[in-house]
Amino acid sequence: MMVLRTTGEVSKMVAQPTQSAGSRVVIEVWSDLGCPWCYVGKHRLQAAIAQRPDAARFELVMRSFELDPGAPQEPEKNEKSFIRAHGGTAADVLRAERRMQALAREEGLEFSLDRLNATTFDLHRVVQYAHDHGRGLEFFSDLQNGFFAGALNPYDPDTLAGAAETIGLDGQRVREILAGNEYAKRVRADRTEGLELGATGVPFVVLDRRVAVPGAQQVPVYGQLLEQVAGRCRACVMNEAKDGREIVPIPAGGWCDPDTGTCYADTDDDATTVEAGNAQRRLSPPTR
Repeated sequence: MMVLRTTGEVSKMVAQPTQSAGSRVVIEVWSDLGCPWCYVGKHRLQAAIAQRPDAARFELVMRSFELDPGAPQEPEKNEKSFIRAHGGTAADVLRAERRMQALAREEGLEFSLDRLNATTFDLHRVVQYAHDHGRGLEFFSDLQNGFFAGALNPYDPDTLAGAAETIGLDGQRVREILAGNEYAKRVRADRTEGLELGATGVPFVVLDRRVAVPGAQQVPVYGQLLEQVAGRCRACVMNEAKDGREIVPIPAGGWCDPDTGTCYADTDDDATTVEAGNAQRRLSPPTR
């Protein structure tokens, strides 16, 4: 699978200077709360960062990516949502869910099969508010961890307000945001920018605006990417293509498709083919 760089903003990524030792490295993660591979991938990325002696250098910034803009306003069972969107049977859903549950548990993560599904647009608006107060990652992580553990309903306004208060934010302010339309433009802009940078699914991680990688990679792969952007060896990070676009081969990662809402395993050959095909199309020289 070929990992694509930016399309409209590739020149901005390439222009960034090599990081000097000890300087801050911003890692942007396009993600959606209910995406199981986003859940696993974020934990893998955080584990890779934690293994480094300079872990404090790396700042994770959650970027909004609503995986299914057509999801219902009212929460429904995950099983019903999947069948409505993709067909199949309850047995098909349970089989896929159990496979994902086993993988998550192997990595020490809780994974409840009894989850709800609904639009995450309002939730992303509150995450944007939390980000403005330096709590975006913490707020998103608390909600996602609780959601997959089956411990909370992130679609409930009171739950969102309570989660905000737990980390020192203003619960009443959260209720005001949910009652209005604040941060809506930023949520949409985040998703648009992710697509422009080459996201064909989530999770989608951009490191230091120089390297982009789709899918939930294994911890050693994230570790290698962190090493590359940390300033040791810029030549190892990028291979320049003739037209300024850049590709780096990496293993396939689990990901969720925004067009279908389907999530693919990191060992799924079909998923690798789809990703590679999309990358090749995006890397084609622009029409002049």
